Amino acid sequence: METESEPYVRLGTLRQLHKVMADMNTARSLADTLQTVADGVVNGLGYELACVNLVRPDGDLVVAALAGNSAAEALITGRVGSRASWDRRLTMGEAWGDLRFIPHTEGWVLDEDDVPQWYTDGPAPRFEDEWHPSDRLFAPMYTPGAGGASCGELLGVVSVDRPRNGRRPGAWGREALQMYAFQAAIAISNARLRANMQRALVRLEREQQALRASEESFRQAFEYAPSGMAIAEMGGDQHGRILRTNDALCRLLGRPASAMRRYAFSDLVHPEDIGTLLRTSAEGGRAELRLGRRDGTYVWVSLRNSVVADAADGPRFLLTHVEDIEERKRRELQLAHRASHDALTGLPNSAELRSRLSSRLCQRPQSLPAGAAADSMDAAFGQFGEQGEFGGEHGEYGAAEQPARLPHPSFDEYEAAGHGGHAFDFHVAGGPYDAFDHHVHTVAPEGERDDGTKGLAVLFCDLDGFKSINDRFGHNAGDAVLIEVAGRLGRGVRDGDTVARLGGDEFVVLADGLGRADAQDLAVRLRNEIIQPIRVDGRTMRVGASFGIGWAHCGMTADEVLKSADERMYVEKRSRPRQHRRAG
Repeated sequence: METESEPYVRLGTLRQLHKVMADMNTARSLADTLQTVADGVVNGLGYELACVNLVRPDGDLVVAALAGNSAAEALITGRVGSRASWDRRLTMGEAWGDLRFIPHTEGWVLDEDDVPQWYTDGPAPRFEDEWHPSDRLFAPMYTPGAGGASCGELLGVVSVDRPRNGRRPGAWGREALQMYAFQAAIAISNARLRANMQRALVRLEREQQALRASEESFRQAFEYAPSGMAIAEMGGDQHGRILRTNDALCRLLGRPASAMRRYAFSDLVHPEDIGTLLRTSAEGGRAELRLGRRDGTYVWVSLRNSVVADAADGPRFLLTHVEDIEERKRRELQLAHRASHDALTGLPNSAELRSRLSSRLCQRPQSLPAGAAADSMDAAFGQFGEQGEFGGEHGEYGAAEQPARLPHPSFDEYEAAGHGGHAFDFHVAGGPYDAFDHHVHTVAPEGERDDGTKGLAVLFCDLDGFKSINDRFGHNAGDAVLIEVAGRLGRGVRDGDTVARLGGDEFVVLADGLGRADAQDLAVRLRNEIIQPIRVDGRTMRVGASFGIGWAHCGMTADEVLKSADERMYVEKRSRPRQHRRAG
């Protein structure tokens, strides 16, 4: 009867094997795959207990999954057995093909080793092929070798116990378990690769040869990587041409994969970043630069290169990982803006003002004409900012000949740019206060009369009557007054000038290309703007303003320049009657 029913039993087992193998290959994670392997032994191969021991990077084996007994699962899951103990087990007992069977008559010596085990005792077998509770059967899992043979490295071991029929497996049962272990090794290998997708770039640098052995595994890591990736030519006439991109990079740049294959990275990079790209090495090179989107805007990215080498022909392809750092750059600009600008008024703060002044001052004093007074507080100051004209009601001021300079982009300009990337367009020597290749010493007005010389005027402004507003109406009203005064000062100067808040009720205006009369006229105009009534919460308030005009020259420090203007402001404040200070 057993002989006649054997074909039916084998067919049923094949169906069960087909189902559990399909489940192994559709599991979503490595943990799910390991548990499916253990469950498949119990559900498809007829054993009451199955355990999956997985090789760790250090060579030891950890109990990764267990099926058939919840108490055993709670006791030994996660425990580790040494590689030496496992090697000993895999060389003992009887070899059934790739399987290893250790009968209870020999296995008692293993009871005290460090391999986690669920030990049960029982009576001696009553007949020759009866299964004893202390019998052990192991199915090693190896990485697939050439021709499908299981001759690779040890991946793990499936240990089984207590066949449901109570007998040691026959030839068919052994073959089924061996085939199942081989398929489980393939499923675990694929699941492990999927779980390591995030580390694919690092693993590529260290394990390039292993990844090349499985083109399909590499394809999955490449296609489904959350960050942009591209493969480009190395060497030859087509050096740098993009051969392949993943969906993440196509979405980042808004370009289809077919269009990306027409470009090299040098075609997509911002013109000002081409030098950065060319200086980035192929092996391990890193760079931060801007790449062009399809809509014409640019996005900040971090590039990281690796070489995909061919063992026979040497380096062939360049693998580039592209990470979107636009948001990080935006936060950096926000932090830089907060560090250099006043939180209340949005004007440059004291540190930024001193930085701009210091960047224009060199250590060597300018040469003065014979007989000229060498008063350091009234000497000439070099060119500052972008030359221009006061138009309309401000009158016109002549501009000394000097190179045109572009201002640094502000945070508001970045927001207005729609995050297109252009707001990060910093020039090495393009800002109004950046270094010159050849420093130009300019002269400032000398004496008390306007001799037509143009220079940098430093207008130190102190509000009159502001303390009484704070005392009577509170700090909220005082803050509103400071914001309004800052706005009036900003509207009263040219685009190339600087309005900064030193702190409290003190402001400083830097205006380049002015003579003495020009600076005095500007101070009068700004003061007339400030003394106009200010409406705060339904109340009308007024403050006055005292201005001191200073000039600077190379050889001075920023603090000396500001001290000079501050002293002149107090001279001007004391020269006016107290009752006229607030309303002018």
